[in-house]
Amino acid sequence: QVQLVESGGGLVQAGGSLRLSCAASGGTFRWYVMGWFRQGPGKEREFVAAIKWSGGDTNYADSVKDRFTISRDNAKNTVYLQMNSLNPEDTTVYYCAAVDSPMLRTRTYEYNYWGQGTQVTVSS
Repeated sequence: QVQLVESGGGLVQAGGSLRLSCAASGGTFRWYVMGWFRQGPGKEREFVAAIKWSGGDTNYADSVKDRFTISRDNAKNTVYLQMNSLNPEDTTVYYCAAVDSPMLRTRTYEYNYWGQGTQVTVSS
């Protein structure tokens, strides 16, 4: 059973940076796509970034492009989301997700596995 565990969330001032981690276990991830999503209270879960485990192709939401970077460490089975130039609008819970797919995926329903989420709070 695939398990995803996020970490790295916390409180940061506007303009600051955080790096989220997603440790994956219980599967062979070579052909997986890993994604980051976020969801605020009363809002739909929205796509942030995705990466193909093999090859490293990436995709980003327009709202985070040029500020966030997704990457992976094959040896550690870990995916990262480096978040720079954070602003209060980035405050929400961030979720890691995974799907066995040859193509990058951006929709929540396309992902099979989800982590428990990690809270990011950006103060103004």
